[in-house]
Formats: sequence, structure tokens, C-alpha cells
Amino acid sequence: MNTVKKFLGLAWMVLGPIAMVFLFIQAVDKVGLAHSDIERTNTILQWGIILFIFFPISLGLMIFGFYAWKGEYETVESSEKI
Repeated sequence: MNTVKKFLGLAWMVLGPIAMVFLFIQAVDKVGLAHSDIERTNTILQWGIILFIFFPISLGLMIFGFYAWKGEYETVESSEKI
């Protein structure tokens, strides 16, 4: 099971930057497709919000993957009920 955790940690570390690059490419593509200035402004605003929200999520995914790859999740402490 620990091998699976380490493999998934590596996958998450790779998936974070790939997702952000994909979103950035999509944002540039969609802004380029806008015809008028108002549409372009609205599209830039929408994609700015999307990137602003998903950048910390992607960063957290990379950090979580790093800790999984490092082996921090190999042992889980059991909590005793009082």
C-alpha cells in the first residue's frame, strides 16, 4: 500500500503543474476567440477568477503529492476514544 501512496504522490506532483499549464493555455485560447472589447474583458475576468481559484488548489495538490512521495503518510496514528 505504501508503494501505491508513493506512486500516487508522484502522479499528483506531476498533475499539479500540468493542470495549471492546461488551464493557462485554455484561458489564452478563449480570450483570443472573443470578438468585441466587452466580450474580451468579460472573458479575461472570468478566466482570471478561474486561474486565481485553481492555482492554490494545484499548489496544494503538489504539496500533498510531495508529502506522499516522501513517505509522510505511511503510518496512520489511531486515536483512542476517551
